[in-house]
Amino acid sequence: MKKALKRTPGEVTPEIAESATAEYSAAELARTRLRRKRRKRIRKAVIWVLVLGVLGFGGYLWVQKTRAEYRTVYDPYTAQVGSISNALSYTGALQLKDSRTYTAPAGAKVREIYVQRGDTVKEGDKLLRLSDGTTFTADFDGTVQSLEVAKGDEVAAGANLLKLVDFDHMRVNIRISAANIGEVQEGTDCRVTVSLAGVTVRSKIGEIDFSTYSGNNTVYYTAAVDVDLTGESGVYPGMQATVTVTKEEAADVVILRAEAIGTAPDNTAFVFKQQEDGTMAVSPVTLGVSNGSYVEIREGVAEGETIYAAAKQDESDAGWAAFMQSTFGSQQVNQPAGGWNNPGSRNSNGSGGSGGQGTRTRPGSGN
Repeated sequence: MKKALKRTPGEVTPEIAESATAEYSAAELARTRLRRKRRKRIRKAVIWVLVLGVLGFGGYLWVQKTRAEYRTVYDPYTAQVGSISNALSYTGALQLKDSRTYTAPAGAKVREIYVQRGDTVKEGDKLLRLSDGTTFTADFDGTVQSLEVAKGDEVAAGANLLKLVDFDHMRVNIRISAANIGEVQEGTDCRVTVSLAGVTVRSKIGEIDFSTYSGNNTVYYTAAVDVDLTGESGVYPGMQATVTVTKEEAADVVILRAEAIGTAPDNTAFVFKQQEDGTMAVSPVTLGVSNGSYVEIREGVAEGETIYAAAKQDESDAGWAAFMQSTFGSQQVNQPAGGWNNPGSRNSNGSGGSGGQGTRTRPGSGN
């Protein structure tokens, strides 16, 4: 038998130390695990706070944007009385129809000159005579553009003597697209305007060459328009001319800017009119001639009446506004500039001028 060891009071044996160390390690491990769990919970809480904060801020911005989108701004337009036309327009350069340079048929001497440079002559008038007996006369009414010789000059065969041109009767060639050729025929009435000279004359579409001409993937047909400029001044070859073919025309009618008119799903036209309580109501209108800038109003709007049109929105804004209106069944609008009680205090967009091509408004008719 082993002999039992005696222990003095307070003595720590290896067994006790080992047991105490094990207990301490277990407690420390438990505390470490607890601290880790706390840190994890704190991190999760911080993350959730950040996420909720971002979502809350995003929601705030979304609500503000929604409110901004849902508020519709209306622009005022005033109906006027004027004339409007719907026309096709073409451009081309003026060209001489009749022009001739007279030359000597053989070597000779200039015996007589009957005209001077700049003279206007009639068909058949004498121009000059050579020693060989040749007398030159005007082939058409025109103007002596140049005189190359003087009386007594010796000239060789083929020498230029003078040049006669007709500035009163010129021509402009235009190109008509295949899409419009059905609306323009030979003999169709047209107007020819030479803006540089401030001249506009009436004419007709002449011969159409149906030999196709292609440019930019478009097929064109060439038409000649003869222009009678008798009595006009300051018009010369090479100047740009605009040929206008009127399709529809209306004079002294109520007209309105095109952007002020809306189109319903059933393709009927309408405008917004302001009510006494400041709200906007849809009012149907009957349209007539349109030139792209202005539209004739046959029924639904009177001269001087102010109507409103919703300001343009981008596609996403317009779609969301429509969703909100269909969801909540109400309409929010911004007060037009000048106040609801004074809707005519602001000029309409461009309606105070002459408008688009083919539009004339009555002087003093307002905006």
